[in-house]
Amino acid sequence: MKIVTLILIVLLLLLQYPLWLGRGGWLRVWDLHRQVAAQQQVNAQTAERNATLDAEVRDLKQGTEAIEERARNDLGMVKKDEIYYQILDAAAVPSVAPAIPAASSPAPSRPDKKRN
Repeated sequence: MKIVTLILIVLLLLLQYPLWLGRGGWLRVWDLHRQVAAQQQVNAQTAERNATLDAEVRDLKQGTEAIEERARNDLGMVKKDEIYYQILDAAAVPSVAPAIPAASSPAPSRPDKKRN
């Protein structure tokens, strides 16, 4: 009786091996599901990027506002008869000493007319 039980256990293990560790086993299927989920996430990010680029291309082909905005921001262009003002942050501008001449040296005097 012990031999029959041992043979049945070995047979059961031999039948379970392909299910768990074989070519189409559960571990392989689980790994493939994980890879598919990761690829779907990458595909979703790529689809979002493609949609953004498609909208930008469509806007550049159809409207002039996008072209004008790009020319202003990227190339620094201004319209004809337009005045351009650039406002700098105080933190971005390096501190420079004022260009006022020092008062330590006296100003040269002008020679007046000669007096006799």
